[in-house]
Amino acid sequence: MTITSIANHADRAAAAESIYADAGIRVDKLGEYIGARISGVRLGGEISDDQAEAIRLALAVNKVVVFSGQEHLDDDGQYAFAQRLGEPTLPHPTVTSRGSQLLTIEGAANSWHTDVSFVDRIPKASILRAVTLPAWGGATTWASTVAAYDQLPASLRAFADTLWAKHSNLYDYVTSEHGGGDQETARRTEHYKEFTSSEYQTLHPVVRVHPETGERSLLLGHFVKEFHQLKPGEFAALYQVFQNRITRLENTFRWNWSLGDVAIWDNRATQHYGIADFGGQERRLHRITLAGDVPVSVDGESSRIISGDASHYSSIDEPRRLDVYAA
Repeated sequence: MTITSIANHADRAAAAESIYADAGIRVDKLGEYIGARISGVRLGGEISDDQAEAIRLALAVNKVVVFSGQEHLDDDGQYAFAQRLGEPTLPHPTVTSRGSQLLTIEGAANSWHTDVSFVDRIPKASILRAVTLPAWGGATTWASTVAAYDQLPASLRAFADTLWAKHSNLYDYVTSEHGGGDQETARRTEHYKEFTSSEYQTLHPVVRVHPETGERSLLLGHFVKEFHQLKPGEFAALYQVFQNRITRLENTFRWNWSLGDVAIWDNRATQHYGIADFGGQERRLHRITLAGDVPVSVDGESSRIISGDASHYSSIDEPRRLDVYAA
């Protein structure tokens, strides 16, 4: 790290703190690369413009932000809050049987992934609210795909910059370990039928450039099926090299849920994993995703649709570079 980059980082942190203070919120880091707690704000559609902008900035800086003490929020309040941060998508491209505003997460998606990465317009952020929690277990862990890229040796970064990956929604939730017994397996079987009722395949760059920060991140996760023009064995080996870098413990942030908690993550800079360590207990959270842009490679090339039209699911966001990340 050069003296200039250190100075720029310090200037950026100071500018961010000033914006937080002007909005009347407090942002406390919970990890070096990922995770922060925001306090001093009551979430809902009534948050001020300054608060909304400060939350967007805190999310870009910290990749995941959590709020506690938001017991007043219901589904309508969560949706109104989401509208202050962006344009909500439909709950899911294919899962349409659970309402038109939010997706109910039952159990835990216990595999590392970026939400809905199989479409061209990947959501820019997800907003998750605890509704029903087990007496123990059920935490969520996030990983910074920005930190993972930054930590790659220069030779691996250069190689990753050239790779493209096919993402598909034909992912088998049923056979992944969940610890919920026959009833949970049956629920997952029905969910899989709806999840794969229409097929989506998109070719994304393995390294995307974040439109608000200019940071580079690794775009992978369990929806990836192959690396373009590489053999299956080569894909399997290389995927694990990069994925292991992403999920390195130092690049992760774990949150143990309580009722009244809300978490937001930058879906362009993270993967996440719901930990299925709560046996047969009920775990239910409500998720809203915000419309995102089409990923762009380091060479300025956009992702390409192979199959499936997601225009009914989401508009395409037109992001702007955040002032504190201006070149």
